Amino acid sequence: MTRRLRRGSREAEVDPFYDMLFNLLIGFVFCFIVALLAMNPRALKAGDVPSKAEYLINVAWPDNSPDDIDTWVQDPGGNLVWFRQREAGLMYLDRDDRGEGNAAAIINGQRIQSPFRQEVVSLRGIVPGEHIVNVQYYQSHDGQAVPVTVTVIKVNPRADVVFYGTVKLARQGDEATAVRFTLLPDGSVVNVNTLPKSLMQRT
Repeated sequence: MTRRLRRGSREAEVDPFYDMLFNLLIGFVFCFIVALLAMNPRALKAGDVPSKAEYLINVAWPDNSPDDIDTWVQDPGGNLVWFRQREAGLMYLDRDDRGEGNAAAIINGQRIQSPFRQEVVSLRGIVPGEHIVNVQYYQSHDGQAVPVTVTVIKVNPRADVVFYGTVKLARQGDEATAVRFTLLPDGSVVNVNTLPKSLMQRT
């Protein structure tokens, strides 16, 4: 009887120790998994963007619009990117949207139309000085005025909208300055304005 009591009391003394060791092991495994996830370069935090560009200029107009709006961007060195010169300096016209002209695909004999109207220019390096973004009402199919939204986004190291605005193009052939901004050597943006300057006259 005495031995059983002693054995039982010894087991009672040992059990909390084993429980503590087991809890420590669980905690260690959890910390190890968290550390692996933190070291995984593919596990990007919310809002992070791969650094393939420094800035994106997004030009958009109403969905399903049949009209063709063009984007013109000039850098401080006088380089000009537009639909006939899609690469200039460190600027690239990644998407030239011609309205109904190229927003469709033929799949199994069926025409599938994209409703989105958008052009994108990427700045793949920081060129200090003033950049000018103009939009042009290149071709009208319905004769209606078109509101055009222009967004300038700093994408490296995190997405940050530095400009958002809308201009209205009344008729075919119209050109408007959407935004002018100055890049500093550290990539920051100053002197954001919409003072008009024609870029089409250069061509």
